[in-house]
Amino acid sequence: MSTNHASANMRKVTIASFIGALLEWYDFFLYGTAAALVFNVLFFPESDPLVGTLLSFATFAVGFLARPIGGIIFGHYGDKIGRKTILVLTLIIMGVGTFAIGLLPTYESIGIWAPILLITFRILQGIGLGGEYGGAALLTIEHSPRHQRGFWASIPQSATSAGLLLSTATFALLTKMPEAQFLAWGWRIPFLISILLLVVGLFIRMNIAETPAFKKVKESKEEVKVPLFELIRKYPKSLFLALGARLGETVSSNIFNAFGIAYIGTLGLSSEASLNGILIASAIGIVACPLYGALSDKIGRRPIYLFSAAFLVLFSFPFFMLLNTTEPSLIYIAIIAGYIFGPTMMFSIQSVYFTEMFGTRVRYSGVSVAYQVSSIMGGLTPLIATYLLQKGAGTPWLVAGFLGVISIISLIATFLSKETYLVDVSEKEESAESSTSNKGNNKVIS
Repeated sequence: MSTNHASANMRKVTIASFIGALLEWYDFFLYGTAAALVFNVLFFPESDPLVGTLLSFATFAVGFLARPIGGIIFGHYGDKIGRKTILVLTLIIMGVGTFAIGLLPTYESIGIWAPILLITFRILQGIGLGGEYGGAALLTIEHSPRHQRGFWASIPQSATSAGLLLSTATFALLTKMPEAQFLAWGWRIPFLISILLLVVGLFIRMNIAETPAFKKVKESKEEVKVPLFELIRKYPKSLFLALGARLGETVSSNIFNAFGIAYIGTLGLSSEASLNGILIASAIGIVACPLYGALSDKIGRRPIYLFSAAFLVLFSFPFFMLLNTTEPSLIYIAIIAGYIFGPTMMFSIQSVYFTEMFGTRVRYSGVSVAYQVSSIMGGLTPLIATYLLQKGAGTPWLVAGFLGVISIISLIATFLSKETYLVDVSEKEESAESSTSNKGNNKVIS
């Protein structure tokens, strides 16, 4: 394959991963913003405002609880039948779930069935995203040149910031409507227009090839019968450390985003301050992700991840100190600095870092399980933070302590992890198998 053709193919694959991931994250972040601004009013109207927020964030958490289910199911089949097929299916599940939320009657119309249906479609969102992340990451990484994996993998990762930007910008515009109109029908618009992204994403994904790495596994008939069992048997340490490393990113992301919006509201400020801060941060994040990814190709994944985890430990209390000033410019600084040097820095290299910890035959399962199981804590974060805020009599210091402790766990897990960008696990296994073959031993090292 010529260099020009290879580059064109790489761009096509990356765009396919980015568009699909953009839809998934747009859909998922929509719910977080709506949970903070709308759902507590429309789906839990008979509750005390704080209780309504708690219940709204509880439905937010349900999506995260469903994500490991999607990760396990689609990780299994992604390692058995391929990345491409599963990615088409997860895109449909996520898109349908989000569109359906935009059509839901409220509590006033159908009573208790409103929150029940809301939770049902949130579960669909979670299952879809649970299978999406690992597949989208592998689609790009397994097509990319070895020495540029970090850069290419970070582009679909920037879809997280793009999805956050798109969902937040949409809500920021709609909240300028008269409140009665916004609550009556305006909030539905962001959910309904997601169908356009679904159509575009499906068209692009249907026209890409399976990854070379999986083709190699398929052609050599090396598929594992039950990838999850093989993952736990062969890579327990890598799985455990990836889970720990991920915690800081998922918890900080939901504190800076979903909980941050709600907390700033308790300070007597409008949602405009928090939404504008998130808009700026997510716009910067789209550019920052590829820069961090390219840097990881030069200095490694581990130093970048260590820096970000250490930053979160040190920034957990200053973040809330800046918010408490109620000065919009300082609130922007808190959100932007926290988001760019915290979860964005981690997330930008997370997919390639975690991918390189596992062999090709169980890679979809490994990345999905590590990412989605740790997401449970992320989904519970707004709920936990709201409870800690209540226990702290409205002060955020227990929340800051919670963020600090979680970030320390991620710092330790990353410190105990090995660098992967020079030689990853699959390359070590191939080298071992080749060495064994050269000695005349036909036994395959698994």
